[in-house]
Amino acid sequence: MAVTEWWRSKSWGDRRWAFLVFFSVLLLHCVAILLFTSGFLLTRTELPHFSHCSDVSQSPCGIPDPLPRRKHENITCWTKPAVDRLVIVVLDALRFDFVAPSTFFEEKKPWMDKLQVLHKLTSDPESAARIFKAIADPPTTSLQRLKGLTTGGLPTFIDIGNSFGAPAIVEDNLIHQLVENGKRIVMMGDDTWTQLFPHHFNKSYPYPSFNVKDLDTVDNGCISHLIPTLYDDDWDVLIAHFLGVDHAGHIFGVDSTQMIEKLEQYNEQLEKVVEVLQSQSGKGGLHENTLLLVMGDHGQTINGDHGGGSAEEVETSIFALSLKKPSLPVPSEFDDSSCKLDLNGRKVCVNSIEQLDFAATVSVLLGIPFPYGSIGRVNPLLYGLVAGTWNLKDHDMSNGHNKQKLQEWMQNYAKVLCVNSWQVKRYIDVYTASSVIGFSIDDLKHVEEMYSHALNWSNSLDDVASFDALKKQIDLYSNFLASVAELARTKFTEFNLRMMGIGFGILLMSIFVHLLIIMRVDHMHKDVFAPNKTSAVPFGLIVSCIIVAARACSFLSNSYILEEGKMTSFFLASLGILALRQSILKKKMIPEAATFVFLIFILRITTELSLSKQGSHEVLDSKTWTYIADLAPLPPLIIFIYLLYKSIACSSSNRILKLVITGSIFSYILVALHWTLQSNLSNKIPPIFDNIKGNFIPRVIYITGITQLLSLVVFRFFEKVERSKWEQTTMMKGVAMLSTWSSTLMILSGKQGPWIALGSVLGGWMISRLKGMEHDAKNVTQWSLFGSCLFFCTGHWCAFDGLRYAAAFVGFDEFTIIPQAILLTIETYGFSHILPTLGLPFLVAYRYTSNKSKQTRQSLIQLFQVYLIYGLIMAFTTAFTILCVIIQRRHLMVWGLFAPKFVFDVVGLILTDVLICVSSLFYFVRT
Repeated sequence: MAVTEWWRSKSWGDRRWAFLVFFSVLLLHCVAILLFTSGFLLTRTELPHFSHCSDVSQSPCGIPDPLPRRKHENITCWTKPAVDRLVIVVLDALRFDFVAPSTFFEEKKPWMDKLQVLHKLTSDPESAARIFKAIADPPTTSLQRLKGLTTGGLPTFIDIGNSFGAPAIVEDNLIHQLVENGKRIVMMGDDTWTQLFPHHFNKSYPYPSFNVKDLDTVDNGCISHLIPTLYDDDWDVLIAHFLGVDHAGHIFGVDSTQMIEKLEQYNEQLEKVVEVLQSQSGKGGLHENTLLLVMGDHGQTINGDHGGGSAEEVETSIFALSLKKPSLPVPSEFDDSSCKLDLNGRKVCVNSIEQLDFAATVSVLLGIPFPYGSIGRVNPLLYGLVAGTWNLKDHDMSNGHNKQKLQEWMQNYAKVLCVNSWQVKRYIDVYTASSVIGFSIDDLKHVEEMYSHALNWSNSLDDVASFDALKKQIDLYSNFLASVAELARTKFTEFNLRMMGIGFGILLMSIFVHLLIIMRVDHMHKDVFAPNKTSAVPFGLIVSCIIVAARACSFLSNSYILEEGKMTSFFLASLGILALRQSILKKKMIPEAATFVFLIFILRITTELSLSKQGSHEVLDSKTWTYIADLAPLPPLIIFIYLLYKSIACSSSNRILKLVITGSIFSYILVALHWTLQSNLSNKIPPIFDNIKGNFIPRVIYITGITQLLSLVVFRFFEKVERSKWEQTTMMKGVAMLSTWSSTLMILSGKQGPWIALGSVLGGWMISRLKGMEHDAKNVTQWSLFGSCLFFCTGHWCAFDGLRYAAAFVGFDEFTIIPQAILLTIETYGFSHILPTLGLPFLVAYRYTSNKSKQTRQSLIQLFQVYLIYGLIMAFTTAFTILCVIIQRRHLMVWGLFAPKFVFDVVGLILTDVLICVSSLFYFVRT
């Protein structure tokens, strides 16, 4: 059929036509988002080049060509090796306040001061140890951080999708350089290492890392191999990656007994590690010249989550212990130490380091080439700790010998920075020549000037340069390296503005099409939407447009995105108060309007409380409150079971629908049993139920839900269309569909799930009741805002640390990407997108009691417009999110805030479009 005939057709609202319209919109959105994403989420160009020992002859730093290297032989390559062996203990999600003494913070928390062995070593003047606050670059997921730590570069946002199936790193990296230069590596713990570096380890003991409910398997594996391996002499680098703290955070939060137990366990193991190393550190000993690094890959929030760019997530720690005799402190010009007394009165000093500097610094200490793409700087504090050049007897700088040793160290460090700067400059030049976009001419000119200035000053110095001259030389190289790092942070991502513009243009076109269709339907069926024949624009429609526009425009500000939950509650409350005002003026439905406003107030409070797990630990100290919390999910479940039973008893609907609803009642009973068995009340349950604890009940609920959905599909194919009973049948369809999804959603959402579900039903019912007083657009806007509020009050927010990863393992112990991704998607978007979209027919079907065929056609047309308006609201707000990303693409928080917001919104938009298409097939009938 031609487009003009289709446009003039009177069949709008028919199932076939509705599906065709909604599917067309879905395709437009998919194409728009695909094109925009291909232009926005590009990774930087990974160069196929690798560093080699012989490359250093090209540098202007006066370093001679290296001698041929025999396997396991310590011969100078780019720099002189400072350590023979390296032990790296990675404690995943190690917050800075897990390591630093509590005296460094305003308030002492229960999880602080547990790693006492690190405080003791750092404060001991006989020990060469330091604590560093390590600053990571977002995204703060493990894969990005391990990639950043080993390549010395800045992994981009798109790699976050690989965190659940890490690909091997193909660009030059620290592990590759270790292997190429004869270093033997042993790895144990998180299996992400073997995925990133599949053929690099002489020995490896990997353990699966994605079962967040398992706090001990990976850690116990590390413990069983770590101490015995320390006595072996068949390795040069040992990596042990513990995961218990990360998993404890995801499941229980930072302020939990499990977290404290894990930290205490780590303290005990670190004491054993240090004891073994020190016992073998004598002259000629196995660990005479060994460096121990205890470090985190990223931090975590109080909720135990990570992925974003907040201070809690990017601030982690590195503890360094050299088994050499302690050296002099670095001169104050290079030392940024902050020192305080710990709880035992010991002086503990803390320095800072960028994780970006890790690869370069470790390369220098081991005497291997820097990874080709490294843009970090050799950290003076960590280098000075183990460089082995100022093992002096005292700190008296008036002593001529000490001055000479100081000058010797500074000359060595300046030479190291010279090589460091040459390597970074080489990479920038090659990257710009190889990349499609690269850096701008002005940026390159500025970098070239800084490098030339540093190099010219270096060439002007003689062998007996003064302290001040060497200090300036070091500062010039350091400023150059800092400038390049800052430039890379802002401009490494290559944005294809043409693709981004085309994608955004297609999305705007889809919104325009959306508006045209709504106007066309409204014009063709004025008797349905404007029965009073008035031409005036309804006040409710004006208010709705203003609120939707204001909310969309707020996404242009990072502050409003951070406070989106509060802002959404404010807009919904504004509409609720207007509805209450209208009720008072018309003197009807005042209790419903007042209750709706009160419910919004409850959601606003819940949004604040749900973002913190800490409060629950304080409340549950009392046994009485523990039992109350255990019983809390039961009342709403009882209410749901009663309501579903009444809906079956009072309805004459199809038998399949009744069976589906009966299956939901069964699932609700299982949900109640599951939470009871998981609670402190389980000891009062008969032993016969012990065999169904754990994964059995969730899996039964999932299978029941799938069976119910298949039954609804069968019902739809064999349904006998009775248009005269469309409203009643649609109500029962909606009850069946929502109850089918809700049981799975409740068990994934935890004990708050039944209460959130009850709140969503209550809110949806009141919006439907109040619909008769206002224009459709206002109620659809309320419905949309209400769904968004449910997203935030369930503890989510638009950042990857807002994902509740534990939900993916409800009913499962092992990680399998497809079922886990489905469960995580259902839990994330269930209350905010899935249930609201599938429940929209209640806005139309609830208000009618007539069974006339003509009324049914009007209802179908109105439902068609309701879905159009709902989809338009979602598309409009997403368009402004994309506009925000375009404008803020060079913003400091683009990867920590704006890009996650973009991902959440576009996934939500596509999911909504798909559900609208499904709804058009399920609820609509042929007219």
